[in-house]
Amino acid sequence: MARYIFVTGGVVSSLGKGLSSASLAYLLQSRGYKVRLRKLDPYLNIDPGTMSPFQHGEVFVTDDGAETDLDLGHYERFSGISAKQSDNVTTGKIYSDILKKERRGLYLGKTVQVIPHVTNEIKDFIKKDIKDEDFVICEIGGTVGDIESLPFLEAIRQFSIDVGSNKSLFIHLTLVPYMKASDEIKTKPTQHSVKELRALGIQPNIIICRCERPIPFGQRKKISLFCNVSIDNVIETIDVKTIYEAPISFHKEKLDQQVLNYFKIKSKRQPNLLPWKKITKTVLSSKNSVNIAIIGKYVNLKDAYKSLDEALTHGGIKNNLKINLIRIESDYLKVSEVKKKLAAVNGILIPGGFGKRGTEGKIAAISYARKNKIPFLGICFGMQMAVIEFARNVLKIKKASSTEISKQCIPIVGLIDEWSKNGKVQKGTSKNLGGTMRLGLYPAKLKESSLIKKIYKSRNINERHRHRYEVNINYQKNFEEKGMSFSGISPDNKLPEAIEIKKHPWFIAVQFHPEFKSRPLLPHPLFSSFIAAAKKNK
Repeated sequence: MARYIFVTGGVVSSLGKGLSSASLAYLLQSRGYKVRLRKLDPYLNIDPGTMSPFQHGEVFVTDDGAETDLDLGHYERFSGISAKQSDNVTTGKIYSDILKKERRGLYLGKTVQVIPHVTNEIKDFIKKDIKDEDFVICEIGGTVGDIESLPFLEAIRQFSIDVGSNKSLFIHLTLVPYMKASDEIKTKPTQHSVKELRALGIQPNIIICRCERPIPFGQRKKISLFCNVSIDNVIETIDVKTIYEAPISFHKEKLDQQVLNYFKIKSKRQPNLLPWKKITKTVLSSKNSVNIAIIGKYVNLKDAYKSLDEALTHGGIKNNLKINLIRIESDYLKVSEVKKKLAAVNGILIPGGFGKRGTEGKIAAISYARKNKIPFLGICFGMQMAVIEFARNVLKIKKASSTEISKQCIPIVGLIDEWSKNGKVQKGTSKNLGGTMRLGLYPAKLKESSLIKKIYKSRNINERHRHRYEVNINYQKNFEEKGMSFSGISPDNKLPEAIEIKKHPWFIAVQFHPEFKSRPLLPHPLFSSFIAAAKKNK
């Protein structure tokens, strides 16, 4: 039977519960155990798919087409385990499922209540689709004390009783702030947070203390005493220079060993931290670097492009380079300023996005990259903008655009209302925005002698998608006559998946999101090749 580890957070949000969970997962996995990671989010949205990146950050997409919290990206990058739809749930999804059952009369006339119906639904999710895993790590979103998270905390309290304390473990992550004015580290916020948790019936077994400097023994002892936790289980995590130090830091603090001690498990072997030490050294010590411009609509919020930032870092690791990210807001990028703002960059990337805002700035940057032979990578919306730029400036179709941007245009890019997946017709719509896109893993075939095929070293690939607009295949001949090759296409020959320009050192755009499959220990080939091209452009 699986052992369940519940990770909660206190004092403030964004302390790194996802990164802590992912690091613990790697350490346990490296010791020889099978691990599963899950995220329980308290917000009322069904999923983050319709949420603004400014509100929520990146929407991470799984192989099976779930739009999920960005923490699942951390889980995948650290553990290498591909997440599933069954690994992320929200309050909205829980309530939606309950109300559907109620409408169908499945509760047999009973009054539907938070306890037991909501808590039972949450408990069912926690144990759903678990087979031979040794550990299931469940992160609870939000902060203890939030009204939204109360049903989840009650559910995991009940769950611990159901499976027994020998099969469940509570980890609480808190902030231990340093007060510069008094030169003191304060434990009171942690004490109050744990008190709040205990008032809900949950006694944490391990406390992870996030701090910017080492916590003296006296303060750790104080936390141990007032929070009713063994001092060996008061784990310190100091701010690291790169997130890839986290597994090293947690192992040094014996987090993984304390988890095994709690469950009375003798370790199969010691975790292998050499790959992380090598990666950390590369990220922090590489003398050479390249400047990569990310031109998008959400650059003011770093989490909006979290997987993208990490994938570029992975490409840098592969090439033993530091990546200097230059974030440019496409809204304010004027044609007259493009040359000045991009003069010092070695590569240009246009990420995914939605809507008209900022499109002209993106198109101007793509034109500059194309004409000046600067390595260019377009992703999803970035591919659509690259095709529109080429249509306008090379094919001389001045009204070329996307129906997402203008209804009075020549539709080089248009809404797709149906497509094929595993031999079945899938239908989309622009009316209901949530979950109606082309989502998840889809195959593509790459053209022989194309650059992208050389990069992948395969003719057939599978990549994750998240979009509802597609490049118009009817213009393929026009583009290819002028030098833009449709180098990747869907198996039914209907949907362009990748384009490249032949007479350019490195100009590739793809309809899918390769960043979702990149790992620090296994960088995605597209990003590795893009960074290598940028290095040559120095």
